[in-house]
Amino acid sequence: MKLLKKYKKEILIGLLLLIAYLVMRLVNLTALPIFTDEAIYLRWAQIAKNDANWRFISLTDGKQPLYVWLAMVFMKVIKDPLTAGRLVSVASGIFGMFFLGLLSWEIFRDKKVAFLASILYLVYPFTLFYDRMALMDGLLAVTTIVTLYLEIRLVREIRLDLALLTGMAMGAAMLVKTSGFFTLYLAPLLLLFFDFSRKDWVKSFIKLIFFGLISAVLSQVYYAVLRLSPLYHMIAEKDTTFVYPVKEWLTHPFTFFQGNLTGMTDWAIHYLSWPLAFVIIIALILSLKKYFRERWFLFLWFLAPFVALALFGKVLYPRFILFMTMPLLVLIASGLSVILGSEAIPESKKNRFWTQLRKSYAGQASQNDVKKIFNKKVRLFLIFLFLLPSLLFDYKILFDIKSAPLTQIDRGQYVDDWPAGWGVKEANAYLTVQAQKGKISVFTDGTFGLMPYAVELYLVYNKNVTIKGLWPLTDVFPKDITESAEKMPTYFIANQKSDIPANWPLRLLGKWQKGNNKDASLRLYKVVLPVFAQQPK
Repeated sequence: MKLLKKYKKEILIGLLLLIAYLVMRLVNLTALPIFTDEAIYLRWAQIAKNDANWRFISLTDGKQPLYVWLAMVFMKVIKDPLTAGRLVSVASGIFGMFFLGLLSWEIFRDKKVAFLASILYLVYPFTLFYDRMALMDGLLAVTTIVTLYLEIRLVREIRLDLALLTGMAMGAAMLVKTSGFFTLYLAPLLLLFFDFSRKDWVKSFIKLIFFGLISAVLSQVYYAVLRLSPLYHMIAEKDTTFVYPVKEWLTHPFTFFQGNLTGMTDWAIHYLSWPLAFVIIIALILSLKKYFRERWFLFLWFLAPFVALALFGKVLYPRFILFMTMPLLVLIASGLSVILGSEAIPESKKNRFWTQLRKSYAGQASQNDVKKIFNKKVRLFLIFLFLLPSLLFDYKILFDIKSAPLTQIDRGQYVDDWPAGWGVKEANAYLTVQAQKGKISVFTDGTFGLMPYAVELYLVYNKNVTIKGLWPLTDVFPKDITESAEKMPTYFIANQKSDIPANWPLRLLGKWQKGNNKDASLRLYKVVLPVFAQQPK
């Protein structure tokens, strides 16, 4: 009870943040249809849930399995696969928001900075979007935040229990994505928090190195669980799809660096917004007076992986930099805490202004009281101005995703191009009704990805439904479809190829446009062979 009374204000603010978080993450959670990668990860989780032999199924495509394992657990209690998968990110984001506040407190020992950091996580369009997606990147950002918090505490307190917890968090980050290894690679930067002025610094330093090695080894022990699968080698092969191996990179070390760096910088600023990006510069300038090591640690922790990805990146997407921007939120919070806490009224106008304001209060308040009231309102208004671009962005994400100002590449993936799942829900609903009448067969234009996985997620365990993916498509009508159509009602879903060969015997049942792109759509057809023409509808 004493703790409740002592931290009454903090607990109340925490509860309000939690309520706001749940509202922002859960409203219209499935309004954006399933995305290609979501379909893949969720289908893996579904298979792993039903067959223990496939718990490492994500390694077939070189992906670490932690997100799939968590989605598998959620699927055991939540019927809809998409909702279950997205709730994994929603749940992990709760830890992300609060641990970002704890990280800020640990670095600056300032409640204002801690609460501002949590608020920034809450309204940051980047975290809002990926906390609502069944993807690995939101979970990676959260495990990065938790690991950073524990690492800084370990450097400052040098305790074995913190070393063990740090190793666990670091291992978790690595089990989400290969990018999680940056929590280990950037560990030397943590020496900025070590107190070399202490009398026993040599002894403490040796102890810290020893505990740090324990954390590093423990993280590798956790990661080594993947070696239980014969598909472990697929991770390294998959990584070469997105980054250049060193041997290949040496043949063109800086050829793509400038283009990558420019594009990634645009993405970062786009999701942060220019006002908050400007605060980063302010915070670094302020570091010349206070918190130099702390603020530059946060910036360098962002900059190092950012530049590394620009150097070695082969195929890049904005979500790859999400986890890197987490320290920037803390840096921005520290900058805002200083800016919003300072007076901005010129000395020459000060006395006249306060005098007039006092008169409006008819002498009922002192000059200092009026100043406090005015300053509080100004600070709240400034907070609103700094966050306004993010709040407008958030509104679009929540209530009008088709017009949300996503980056062009994200818009193509999630909203306007073939990876977006517009029409999947409607097509599955129609096929479910047809399957209630008897056996049906469904073919799709794809063997991996949105098709056929988005159909399999909902219909694969229906005994009346047979699903098969086909690729590539040719002008010759597939023999498999012909044989199926001779036995039962057969349907074909086209998602990627815009033009189906004219000679294919198909009748269009439904067409759903991909977002705002009139040239991309998902189409549901029924196969209409002559043999069916003689049968009653």
